[in-house]
Amino acid sequence: MIDTAGLTLSELGEIDLLDPSTFVDYDLTALWRTMRHEAPVYRHPRGFWALTRYEDVVAVYKDPARFGSDGGNVLSTLTAGGDSAAGYMLAVTDGPSHRRMRAALVDALRPRVMSALAERLRARALELVRGVTHGEPFDFAAEVAERLSMGTICDLMGVPAGDRAQLLEWNKEALSSDTREATEENAQLARAEILTYLTELVEDRRDGAGTDVVSELIAHRPDDGKPLTDEEIVYNCYSLLIGGDESSRMSASCGVLAFCGLPEEWRRFRSGEVGVDTTVEEVLRWTTPAMHVGRRATRAVDLRGQRIEAGDIVTLWNVSANRDETVFEAPDTFDPAREPNRHLAFGYGPHFCVGAQLGRLELGILLEALRSTVGEMKLVREPQRVYSNFLFGYSTLPVAFS
Repeated sequence: MIDTAGLTLSELGEIDLLDPSTFVDYDLTALWRTMRHEAPVYRHPRGFWALTRYEDVVAVYKDPARFGSDGGNVLSTLTAGGDSAAGYMLAVTDGPSHRRMRAALVDALRPRVMSALAERLRARALELVRGVTHGEPFDFAAEVAERLSMGTICDLMGVPAGDRAQLLEWNKEALSSDTREATEENAQLARAEILTYLTELVEDRRDGAGTDVVSELIAHRPDDGKPLTDEEIVYNCYSLLIGGDESSRMSASCGVLAFCGLPEEWRRFRSGEVGVDTTVEEVLRWTTPAMHVGRRATRAVDLRGQRIEAGDIVTLWNVSANRDETVFEAPDTFDPAREPNRHLAFGYGPHFCVGAQLGRLELGILLEALRSTVGEMKLVREPQRVYSNFLFGYSTLPVAFS
């Protein structure tokens, strides 16, 4: 992997942040540091702005009036001209429609639902971890992380067991890829397959009285009495499925990888010297599964001496903000006891991830299962990064637990 240390500002343009291979071929830690210090509001040659300081990222998150989400929220859709889900999906909708959809999703993911889900999640996590704690090499990403994250979100949505493997394959292509050969066309086809499946699932649930999230969204009645449309339900279920699987899967693998490289930190966590809650937050900061979030400027804005014009694409690099030296002490150190830890792994402001509670619950229960079952964990072969300019994580993680 190529280190970006020593790059000058004039050489920044040679690093293509639109190309998924960049995030596999390069270690961008030094690049983000250089940008934070020398070009925190940077006009990339590919035609978008990149914000890398924590303070600026938070400011834009808090300002949907000047930096809108309804044109798309990732580079691939913004640079392609927009997102077809705009106006239907929470993440790419602003204003009253956003508040209306958010209320429906918060209600569907209420504490009672999470509590019932936690019981099944604990049983599944223990079963998966015990099944691989035998001292022999195995792929944690495939045998634990994938099964746990997809099983959890599918339980929540009431997806039949027989459909889950296919959904996982589509999910793995929708925002990332395991190989360089994958194209944007592959991703679009995968997204279309997921949407078709969810459309049929919503139709099947229309006549029932289920307690799964899909049924809850169908039954939800906002204050104005107007139910969510089929399009709103389908697109928001799509968002839950993608986010609930991908972010949890990436965080789980990155947390295990971090502990494999830091046996003393694993000892501290396993002994109870370090708590589960702080470890969850540090794994999320350390991983930052959603590396960036995109916005489009609704009007001209001056930021740190740079003129951002109306219509410009502005990307908020969470992965850099979560290593900002002005906010986090020793940011390049994995510290499970870190407090405070005001990371941006789930975003900030009006678009703060509605599934954050689920993500924290899943990661915490997995860490508890690892702590109660695994004595030693070690990396047996180099892991394979996913190919994505949006998601950070690993498609393989060969390890051994004893």
